[in-house]
Amino acid sequence: MAYKWTLSGVEETHRFAESLATLLQPGDFLALEGDLGAGKTTFTQGLGRGLGVKQVVNSPTFTIIKEYQGRLPFYHMDVYRVGDDVDSLGLDDYFFGEGVCVVEWASLIEEVLPADRLTVFLRTEGEDVRLIELVPQGGRYVNLCEEFDFDARTGD
Repeated sequence: MAYKWTLSGVEETHRFAESLATLLQPGDFLALEGDLGAGKTTFTQGLGRGLGVKQVVNSPTFTIIKEYQGRLPFYHMDVYRVGDDVDSLGLDDYFFGEGVCVVEWASLIEEVLPADRLTVFLRTEGEDVRLIELVPQGGRYVNLCEEFDFDARTGD
């Protein structure tokens, strides 16, 4: 089952992710998918704000992994340029740790991803409109999606 929303603009994407972040727990894993410019980093910035991260959250394209501290440790990864070097990164420490892990371009390392996860698909639908689709895999994420309630019209 998939859960879908249509959002307008960067701020609405931030609010959506901030709201989702309030439900995240230690060990949660989010796999982000979307074309270049679809809003993966924008979404992640909202998650960071929702987790209480005070630092600027930006794309770890060339560093691969950025670590932040909020109410939970927050690990932001961009695996677009990883190639065949996945095993040398020690990702299990992040994937199965006590923080929240977000991986952009996660499908590129499908073979090492946790089986239970929340996949977030982002698509642009016009100049400033994004379609966000949450696809839960595993009971924890099904429950999270059932509990999550976001109404873009009111900002709730």
